[in-house]
Amino acid sequence: MDKQTVVVLFGGRSSEHSISSATAGGVLQAIDRDRYDVIPVGITREGAFVLEADDPAKFALDAAHLPEVVDNGSRVLWPEPGGTRTLRVVQADGALADLGPIDVVLPILHGTHGEDGTIQGYFDTLEVPYAGGGVLDSAVCMDKHFMKVVLESAGIAVSPWVTIRRAAWTRDAAPLRAQIEALGLPVFVKPARAGSSVGVSKVDALDELDAALEIAFAEDEKVLVETGISGREIEVAILESADGVRASLPGEIVLTERGFYDFEGKYLGGDGVDVVCPAELSDSQIAAIQDVGIRAFEAVDGRGLARVDMFLADTGDLVVNELNTMPGFTPISMFPKCWVASGLSYGDLISELIEAGLRR
Repeated sequence: MDKQTVVVLFGGRSSEHSISSATAGGVLQAIDRDRYDVIPVGITREGAFVLEADDPAKFALDAAHLPEVVDNGSRVLWPEPGGTRTLRVVQADGALADLGPIDVVLPILHGTHGEDGTIQGYFDTLEVPYAGGGVLDSAVCMDKHFMKVVLESAGIAVSPWVTIRRAAWTRDAAPLRAQIEALGLPVFVKPARAGSSVGVSKVDALDELDAALEIAFAEDEKVLVETGISGREIEVAILESADGVRASLPGEIVLTERGFYDFEGKYLGGDGVDVVCPAELSDSQIAAIQDVGIRAFEAVDGRGLARVDMFLADTGDLVVNELNTMPGFTPISMFPKCWVASGLSYGDLISELIEAGLRR
């Protein structure tokens, strides 16, 4: 069987640039080279598409030096619609090189300009197949306000919340402050359109609220304040395959010291948090979590994959926190861990994503 040519696209303009680059290191290491030829393309923090080295070690996750895409002077030229899907690159010296036809793009981009539907719309316009989420599900899930609205309309429980825009807070904070107080404490303050817990704060006292909002407003002019749910933090991985949508065994975030699952705990191996998969759950709990995960995925018109984060509340109820349409693939990330625990290797997981993209 002829090999398919896959463009692994990573980096990007968001605050999650380094996490995307680290994910690329894992993907480049694990992708099945017997099935796929790989062209690594990086996006610099300024937004330039550059031809990158096919070197997983270059993008290893290191807490002391997070990986990134550095502008090397090359510029990738994407195929035009209706053509042969030939990828070209202008080298740093100005020479034009033909990299051959490509079959599919694997965009492992997190955050804005990558996980929000914009790059997906770009490739739709170019008529280039790509793996992962589409325009609609990516855009909806990137905006936590609209994600909650969609999930609620589908009868899926979400944490009570108040959405605040910076302009409204600046103009007259009093009514908004009253709505937040009505949520009770603790609350979580988070940017509406950011990921990896960037800009997120836990507020245990009302005098902490203003500072938490400023941290969140630094990432986005729209911010959510959510009721804290008492219970277990459960995550389930969702995958679209040739046989339909299926859910992994659930995992659990176990906090031993940290107040919540923050950036350091997620990616830098910080103390005080354990990522456990499979979680210790009854058969009925597993079935219920998988059912809610698939229902949430279908509610947002999910494509490709998602990680559905939820709380198993002390009351026994399942409350969905959020969907992530391009979850991390770093060595300590939950999404691949859950699929490995479910019997699907890291390399085979990547192949499943690519094949789903090719089918579309």
